[in-house]
Amino acid sequence: MLGFVPPLPQQPGRPPSAGHMIVCGDDALARRLAVELRYVYGERVTLLLPPGRDANSPETPLTQRGRAAALFGRMSAAMNRAGNSGGTTGGSGDTNAGVEAVRIMEAPEPSDDVLEEAGVDRAAALALVYDDDERNIRAALTARRLNPRLRLVIRLYNRKLGQHLEGLLDQAAAVSMPGIDPALLDASTTVLSDADTAAPALAATALTGSSKIIQAEGLLLRAAERPPPRPGETADPGLCTLALLSSTTNDPAGAEGSDSSGDEAPQLLPDESAVAAATGRGTVVLEAVSRADPDRAATRMGGRGAPLAQVFSRRLRWSALGVAAAALALVIASLLTTKDTAIHSTYLTLLDLLGMNDPAEGAPAARQIIQILSGIAGLLLLPLLLAAVLEAFGTLRTASSLRRPPRGLSGHVVLLGLGKIGTRVLVRLRELDIPVVVVEEDPDARGIPLARSMHVPTVIGDVTQEGVLEAAKIRRARALLALTSIDTTNLEAALYARSVKPDLRVALRLYDDEFATAVYRTLRTAHPGALTRSRSVSHLAAPSFAVAMMGRQILGAVPVERKVMLFAALEVAGHPQLEGRTVEQAFRAGAWRVLAIDATPPADRTPDLAAIPPYNPDGDAMPPPSGLVWDLHPGYVLRATDRVVIAATRRGLAELLRRQRSVVPRQ
Repeated sequence: MLGFVPPLPQQPGRPPSAGHMIVCGDDALARRLAVELRYVYGERVTLLLPPGRDANSPETPLTQRGRAAALFGRMSAAMNRAGNSGGTTGGSGDTNAGVEAVRIMEAPEPSDDVLEEAGVDRAAALALVYDDDERNIRAALTARRLNPRLRLVIRLYNRKLGQHLEGLLDQAAAVSMPGIDPALLDASTTVLSDADTAAPALAATALTGSSKIIQAEGLLLRAAERPPPRPGETADPGLCTLALLSSTTNDPAGAEGSDSSGDEAPQLLPDESAVAAATGRGTVVLEAVSRADPDRAATRMGGRGAPLAQVFSRRLRWSALGVAAAALALVIASLLTTKDTAIHSTYLTLLDLLGMNDPAEGAPAARQIIQILSGIAGLLLLPLLLAAVLEAFGTLRTASSLRRPPRGLSGHVVLLGLGKIGTRVLVRLRELDIPVVVVEEDPDARGIPLARSMHVPTVIGDVTQEGVLEAAKIRRARALLALTSIDTTNLEAALYARSVKPDLRVALRLYDDEFATAVYRTLRTAHPGALTRSRSVSHLAAPSFAVAMMGRQILGAVPVERKVMLFAALEVAGHPQLEGRTVEQAFRAGAWRVLAIDATPPADRTPDLAAIPPYNPDGDAMPPPSGLVWDLHPGYVLRATDRVVIAATRRGLAELLRRQRSVVPRQ
């Protein structure tokens, strides 16, 4: 049974004991992360929030503290129900037994005094997940000075800056702690982006088949949803079956399963008997493993540079083609009538077209007729050249402006919102060569320069106003991704788009789970033939941040309906559930599965499995072979020196890490 969480947890009078975790933030991600650490990993958590209401949801009457307390209360009730009905991992009992309620503090800035009051000098990890990169950097530098041994997890949108900051903070930790283990140093600072974490899953909702990509040591793992097999057919399990979709997936009034859906929820990491018994349920399978391309860049719609189709109009191109065809016909006629050589006939025809040849007095009648026709064709060149010059200047003048959706565009994705999340999703969609039309209300939004540079058609306007979605060619679109930061705007756009095109594929960004479930059921009931998905960025990103705070390397997170499956790299040493067991024995249905083993010697291993090994793609040398072995024999015995890639549920991974803490005490 989980401990009760009071509606408004009071700050304890004494400072927190050593080994707790601190979460600092100002939006939904901070609250979700605190829930993840408290109710999944059983950690002692101090949550630092700014006073007052959430700046991203000013219409909400609750303060930041009130919203956090309400979320904790709902999570406590849900986990109590789950605990009463029995867990899937079995064995260890309550994750949160004996763990005190989340300690909530309020402060406008994470200053030195505030961090000291939160106990940063005795904390095991600190997450800085403010929406402002500068505030996160300033707090990270302060925290590293106050506690050099502190594990830092920092949220940054700027990826290049994040790489430099990670190296700087790791160097500071190495100077303060000479002789530190390189593995511990590598985990001392982790820079993550919620936009990068959630973008692949959001982009996948626009694709048929809902593929999700996980990257490990330059290899791409593709997890794909597959519909239930028809009578007489056998489902292809791929490399392995990762999940069974909920039993209500094919029910128009059904809801996407979550952690509180009971028996109707999707089953993560089922065993073979569960897969065989699950008739009429879709699956998520590990479908393929392929090598990643380190130089794969987002393509521009319409190709590189400025092709003729973008510089000159279609009417002008057809006119130029007509003049060229007339000139070619005159050359052929000159060859047939004058019996001259091809080069000389072409030369004379060009002189006639340009009005530079002498009159053909005394020449045969055929030659004179060809000269007259050439002069008439030459008269068409002057307006044609003038039109070409004017259109070229017009193209140069509008090169810096946004491209409008072309008339014949179809089969594209309409993307609403070019903030942090929308910009990353746009890049992801263009990497997959999917045509996109963007709708953004703010002409100075973060992603507008990127859309301009990629020549992505963009409509500037309020999506709730009539005619804006029509300008984005919504009637011929394949999908709508509503990714603005306002739930009601996303819902209004989805409802209007469905009224225009009932079978449109729709994915909405929604924060509140109960609201998302109600929206999902209503849209599924009203439009049973269309696919509807609702996704929360904080829900997708929080598990990755939580695993990083536990000092483990997260390779990716795959949403399965409203659940999340994690892919992580673990050292076998210190995990009794893995060490000394065969791959088959180490598999725990509903908790974790070993997917691959890193066969590289420990001294030569890449610290970050998610990184792509550098190599020259233009050279003759082949990319270095991966040390990961995916075709595992069920009888292989896992050794303490092995490093494995596992797929795990949130609670399954929490059990692995909790057991390790009981074996290896916290330093």
